[in-house]
Amino acid sequence: MESIILFSSVLILLFIGLPVGISLGLSSILFITFFSHDSLSSVAISLFGAGQHYTLLAIPFFIIASSYMSTGGVAKRLINFAIASVGHFRGGLAMASVLACMMFAALSGSSPATVVAIGTIAIAGMTQVGYSKEFAAGIIANAGTLGILIPPSIVMVVYAASVDVSVGRMFLAGVIPGLMAGGMLMLAIYVVARIKNLPSEEWKGFSHLIRGGKEAGWGLFLVVIIMGGIYGGVFTPTEAAVVAAVYSMFIALFVYRDMGPLKGKTWTNDEDAPHARVGFNGMVYGVSFFLVWEIMSFFVWADSETITGGDRAIWGVIMSAMLAIFYVFKRSSKLEESIGTCLLAGMPIWGRNLSMMLRGFFPSLFGEESRKVMLEGTKTTVMLMFIIANALLFAHTLSAERIPQMITEWMLDVGFNWFTFLIAVNILLLIGGQFMEPSGLLVIVAPVVFPIAMQLGIDPIHLGIIMVVNMEIGMITPPIGLNLFVTSGITGMSLARVVKAAMPFVAVLMVFLVLVTYIPALSTALPYSIMGPEIVQ
Repeated sequence: MESIILFSSVLILLFIGLPVGISLGLSSILFITFFSHDSLSSVAISLFGAGQHYTLLAIPFFIIASSYMSTGGVAKRLINFAIASVGHFRGGLAMASVLACMMFAALSGSSPATVVAIGTIAIAGMTQVGYSKEFAAGIIANAGTLGILIPPSIVMVVYAASVDVSVGRMFLAGVIPGLMAGGMLMLAIYVVARIKNLPSEEWKGFSHLIRGGKEAGWGLFLVVIIMGGIYGGVFTPTEAAVVAAVYSMFIALFVYRDMGPLKGKTWTNDEDAPHARVGFNGMVYGVSFFLVWEIMSFFVWADSETITGGDRAIWGVIMSAMLAIFYVFKRSSKLEESIGTCLLAGMPIWGRNLSMMLRGFFPSLFGEESRKVMLEGTKTTVMLMFIIANALLFAHTLSAERIPQMITEWMLDVGFNWFTFLIAVNILLLIGGQFMEPSGLLVIVAPVVFPIAMQLGIDPIHLGIIMVVNMEIGMITPPIGLNLFVTSGITGMSLARVVKAAMPFVAVLMVFLVLVTYIPALSTALPYSIMGPEIVQ
């Protein structure tokens, strides 16, 4: 009876139009006041505990990293690299849009951010070369959902915090399913493209592919820093989020220069002599290699007793110098200038750029565009944390009244096994996902189904990926599918047209959901092999 009262109060408050966070918190407080033996002081303790949750601290920093990557020109560079990779296939531009969404998902952790960043550019590009606007919108709406499946994912952090499992294992578990989901969407596009004879891009050679990779490289290296740092034992997922935020800010403001006072200012000018540009570019390759080497070697040999930081630095300097000299040697032969002359001529370009960066450092950090990014990130963080705090209060109320245990006993008594239980979970989440924001729904449902899943022998990481995939599908199913509204906003199409366009590809994700649900190895193989199984206390 108590569980019916509690859940009914939440649903009533939701249906009369109250926000999710208020509905969860208010229903919990009213239930404790009038129906529970628990003290109201537990409300304050629970809310205080939410603020002290170390894992949740990762959320605001991942949001800031996503905001900088979305505001900067990273999306455009990822799309160019994706087109260079798969654009020559039939339907290649559409496939490239999915690939770009997969890469951006690994930078942002957010589905709406992925739709906005990639969709704003990709949909216009697809319509210009002959794709229908509906087809383009349907692809982006579905591919954007990969933002919460391919790590790092904010929704995975929320799940890990709500049921107290490893964020690192959740990130690893999302790699294979994320690649598989993107691959299935690209395969579906290829089949449709062959049937409808959709256009393909011209293959421009490996040089174009390498050039696209170099332009997108600094953005994609964020994935290496996050995943390498976590699984190299250098920092925790929360610390990785801080590093991601700082790195994203530096790349957007000072390397790509797509925002802030340095916006539009290139590293080299037309007035620079050709041999000076060659020398400068050679030194850029050398310095870039040294930085990448130092980061990667630190991840690999941080705990080594035989290889010191000085050893790594010496080897890095030697290899970086060799790379810079080789580049200048290959390029300077056409200019009839010596290697030393080119390198010396490139020094003033370095001086000019370093001077601009120093003068623009504080104006960039505290300028209008950076303040706007921080403000938007803060708004999103406050919204999410308010929902999560009230959801954790709701979870505390459930636990205090032993409601999950009662539901577990009932399901076992009526004959549920792991197979039928997962069917019930999928149905529940698919229906709930149509009406609620993913993080809010997940922190409500996870504390209820988690004890049942453990009783039935379901792996907690596998359960988490199943729930995340359901959240994906919920973001593209009406009436509250967030990706549908975002896609409608950036295309100017009506919501009904976007829904109709997205539905054929939703069928692909439904097949993917079945595969993920009943092939646990897709989720557990990678985390088991690297970190071992999750032990639930």
